[in-house]
Amino acid sequence: MPRARFPFNILTEMGGAMDNRDIEAVLKFHEDTKHSEWSVRASQHTLDWDNQPASFKVYRDLAPIPLLRDLPDSGVPALEAITLASSVATREAQQDRVLDLTVLSRILQLSAGITKTRNYPGGGKYCFRAYANTGALHHVDLYLIAGELSDLPAGIYHFDPQDSALRCLREGDWRGVLVEASGNNTVLARAPVIVVSASTYWRNSWKYQARTWRHCFWDAGTLHANLLTVAATDNLEPQLILGWTDTLVERLLGLDPLREGVLTLVSLGHSNQAPPSRSEIPELRLDTESLSKTEVDYPAIRAAHAASSLVNVDEAAAWANRVPAPGDSGSHGLQTALQPRRDNELPRESIDRVIVRRGSTRVFDAEKSISFEALSTVLDRATRGVAADFLEPPGATLLDLYLIVNAVDSLTQGAYYYRRADQSLELLSEGNFRAMAGRLGLDQELPAAAAVNIYSLVDLRSVLERLGNRGYRAAQIEGGIVGGRLYLAAYAQRFGATGLTFFDDEVIDFFSPHATGKSVMFLVALGHPDRVALGLA
Repeated sequence: MPRARFPFNILTEMGGAMDNRDIEAVLKFHEDTKHSEWSVRASQHTLDWDNQPASFKVYRDLAPIPLLRDLPDSGVPALEAITLASSVATREAQQDRVLDLTVLSRILQLSAGITKTRNYPGGGKYCFRAYANTGALHHVDLYLIAGELSDLPAGIYHFDPQDSALRCLREGDWRGVLVEASGNNTVLARAPVIVVSASTYWRNSWKYQARTWRHCFWDAGTLHANLLTVAATDNLEPQLILGWTDTLVERLLGLDPLREGVLTLVSLGHSNQAPPSRSEIPELRLDTESLSKTEVDYPAIRAAHAASSLVNVDEAAAWANRVPAPGDSGSHGLQTALQPRRDNELPRESIDRVIVRRGSTRVFDAEKSISFEALSTVLDRATRGVAADFLEPPGATLLDLYLIVNAVDSLTQGAYYYRRADQSLELLSEGNFRAMAGRLGLDQELPAAAAVNIYSLVDLRSVLERLGNRGYRAAQIEGGIVGGRLYLAAYAQRFGATGLTFFDDEVIDFFSPHATGKSVMFLVALGHPDRVALGLA
């Protein structure tokens, strides 16, 4: 699919974006894309299977650069690896790992690669990916902006999971453009490689329509749960960056802003050499294969992306306000201190193996509980913080976690609030809420049968008042990253997890008055799979 591009000067202020401080724009998007019983019943949307988009972005006429396939296992236990990624912002600098194709191959494969395939009668093949994704539609692509490495020339590369290969979009060192776009972010300035993620909206909106813009950050979040964790095991001290000029980065990659949007930047490693600066970005003319016969445009996606865009380098530099960790509200209920497993009691399976083994549980066994120690370990390991430019001090968070506990040994059934600061669960309401969990999860059996449901909530208006509309991206992707870590921590302990959608306002109503004024970002259900129902027994 050809794309028209125009040369431009990096220092030119980009027009066409809406005001990041006009927070009513994103609040309206959030309100308009909420699920309710009425919205679900009233929807006339049906899936056009004859027009289903392809799952991969394929560049025509670009030679593949194969990545390594037989990769060494890190040997780092999964739960320890999650902790490394969580604490990377606070730990002492370690000996730098040399970045080469071996390291990059492992990061890309375990972040967004194909982990296994299943062949179907008639020649069909289904590819399982390393990260959980809404509808298994996998609309997020990864790009590398690399300086000169020992076995990879400087350039901009696209990662294609289909053949596990890179394709060079631009030759030369373009990292300086990203440094400029971020208002001279010092973390990006010292990174020998920067990973950029971007969504092709239609690959998800075919099924989910305008709600896809939420899914951009849910799905990028679970992907980045892997990416940040795997990179941390290589001592690369990755950091998530959301403060950059959107149009500049999109044009650097040759994206079509009507169909695609940049989601994140991630720094990898350290270099003492500053990247070269560039004043011009030549037009990039690259063809990609069509995704489907036709594409349906959802203007609300583009409007929300534009409303949360940063339009010049000064705005990007000023954006990353330091966000203090929100204080826990006053305690009014019984508190139960977490009892996470000690380090010497943790499972030793490596993060590499857990990612490859991970799936999304399709049927939970309502008769099987999980231990309180297992739940405590999940919460402890998944919520130690994300190294990101919008989270200060280290360990800060935008999120509040609420739980419906159905079957956890030694823990009363009921609704809980996770008091992260003192690592305890506060009982908000005692009772058997299996039916309610099913109701809140779009009247599905999965959350009703799960041992526990964990909801990531945020005081959205407060976040937007501090960070502007860009804060919506921050809250959603932190929810996705924590959700991805909940997945990994569950699978590391040999039980299952699945991400679910929800009736937005009903979730808030259920957890109120404690949750009054908050919004739901993410939902993960945990429990043991029903092996009989899945045909595994």
